[in-house]
Amino acid sequence: MFMFNMMEITFSMIVLSVITIMVLRSAWRALRWVWLKPKKLERHLREQGFGGNSYRILFGDLKESSRLINEATSMPMNFTHDIAPRAFPFFHQSLKSYGKNFFIWVGTTPVVSIMNPEQLKDILSKNYSFRKPDANPLAKLLATGLASYDAEKWAKHRRIINPAFHLEKLKNVLPGFHQSCNDMISKWESLVSKEPGLVELDVWPYLQKLSSDVISRAAFGSSYEEGRMIFELQRELAELAIKSVRSIYIPGGRFLPTKMNKRMKEIDRQIQASLKGIINKRENATKVGGAINDDLLGILMESNSKEIQEKDNNIKNIGMSLKDVIEECKLFYLAGQETTSALLVWTMVLLSRYPNWQARAREEVLQVFGKEKPDFDGLNHLKVVTMILYEVLRLYPPAVALSRVVHEDTKLGSLSLPAGVQVSLPIILIHHDRELWGDDAR
Repeated sequence: MFMFNMMEITFSMIVLSVITIMVLRSAWRALRWVWLKPKKLERHLREQGFGGNSYRILFGDLKESSRLINEATSMPMNFTHDIAPRAFPFFHQSLKSYGKNFFIWVGTTPVVSIMNPEQLKDILSKNYSFRKPDANPLAKLLATGLASYDAEKWAKHRRIINPAFHLEKLKNVLPGFHQSCNDMISKWESLVSKEPGLVELDVWPYLQKLSSDVISRAAFGSSYEEGRMIFELQRELAELAIKSVRSIYIPGGRFLPTKMNKRMKEIDRQIQASLKGIINKRENATKVGGAINDDLLGILMESNSKEIQEKDNNIKNIGMSLKDVIEECKLFYLAGQETTSALLVWTMVLLSRYPNWQARAREEVLQVFGKEKPDFDGLNHLKVVTMILYEVLRLYPPAVALSRVVHEDTKLGSLSLPAGVQVSLPIILIHHDRELWGDDAR
């Protein structure tokens, strides 16, 4: 009996010791995550001349950043090219407070701003040292694809996708673009003809629909209507993803049964099921001798099939899986729809503000095409129009910043970046930098 009690006590002590060790290790990891590591990274950055707010436990600058975004978007937008205070308020404030060498805190992670052109080239060319950060798991529902991959996977997907953007392939989608533009202009003419005198027309919804229609035709061809329904769902998913990204990421938070989480997952299931249906129809049609569609999806499936056939069957991860193809289709829409419609509407706004450039662009279009239908070769002769589009993209870029993460201590010019920091390439601040573009940069 005595021996049994001793064994029981010993076992209890062992269990207690193991639990104590596990608790202490977890407490140490938590302490290191929320305090020790951030403060160590902050000291390292300050020693190299970077300025920024002191680390605030767990949240960093997120609360202040959210407050500035809410303030900026609650006020009417001034008619000025200086849009950084509205589109990227916290970075803009940090630039004013600390100069070009600054960092901000996204939760427990310091994000270093890089605006030096030579350093930007290094970051974008050294994709093994500067990797794309892992996205918020809920935001990943929106799309992954080529834009989120690195190294070998990026190279493989780029190789398979590339044929879809060959010059001859792009020429084939021009009639679809022309049809979508004609449909939109016809609607405008109909609306204007019904009202006497000057008519005010909100073009933004029409330009959104135009870019959506064009991408649907280019991506799915004959399955255009079904593709457009998928993209409408993705637009709603994008709005929810933005809300998710702007909130602090809590590990495991995506599993909570919140209203937003459930809706995002429901939309994702619908999109996945619809795209699988389209792809399966294409595959079945090809198997029975049907022609390969000359749209993005058809070219992508053909290129992927060739990749699989040409490679050694013993090599793992050949070609793209069904899920990979679905993600590339989603990305094609995400990367092109809102960005293109925003470019078009800002171009119209600026042409209305600068009528001399509007006249030059109109004269060039009439000189190149006259009253003929635009063709691909003629588009290459629109030099003034191209200049205008480039300048609009500089002033109003489709993305305000790019992000990269450093997984090991890395040299960047004269800088030494410690493992664990993120690097931000603030596109909008670079595009409006007077030192790079001159005093009339904005």
